[in-house]
Amino acid sequence: RDNKSLGSFRLDGIPPAPRGVPQIEVKFDIDANGILSVTALDKGTGKKQDITITGASTLPSDEVERMVNEAEKFAKEDKEKRDAIDTKNQADSVVYQTEKQLKELGDKVPADVKEKVESKLGELKEAISGGSTQTIKDAMAALNQEVMQLGQSLYNQPGAPGAGPGPAPGSDAGPSGSAEKG
Repeated sequence: RDNKSLGSFRLDGIPPAPRGVPQIEVKFDIDANGILSVTALDKGTGKKQDITITGASTLPSDEVERMVNEAEKFAKEDKEKRDAIDTKNQADSVVYQTEKQLKELGDKVPADVKEKVESKLGELKEAISGGSTQTIKDAMAALNQEVMQLGQSLYNQPGAPGAGPGPAPGSDAGPSGSAEKG
């Protein structure tokens, strides 16, 4: 709605991967003559695609000036929209990662901790579907706090790596666990 399409291209051949794994570097370059060059590079495969658009603006100069003035006028509103979109995308990612972690850990998570995480997860999903940017940020922070508790509870469980009592301080227990000297 607010943009004018100048051209398009596809970056094909990106292998299927979990969300957030592919890394695509996109570069835009506009030279003094108004020639636009766009390059997209898949960092994983090295595949590259580019497009050069000459004579990108077939618009009269007064139309271009009007568009620039409009862009400046709505810059703050656009920044707020971008922040809202970025926050929502980040929240979606947090939901995905948390659900994945809960699924992977399964029964290793204490029931009370899992219940709290799932509750905060539900609150974040609700905020994503209809809350303000600040509500989403607050729900994300609350969920992250519970996820930290989840991690802490895993390491505090008996039988967890590094958990449980070790040799008593000051004891001479050797590798066999015996304090006797031979």
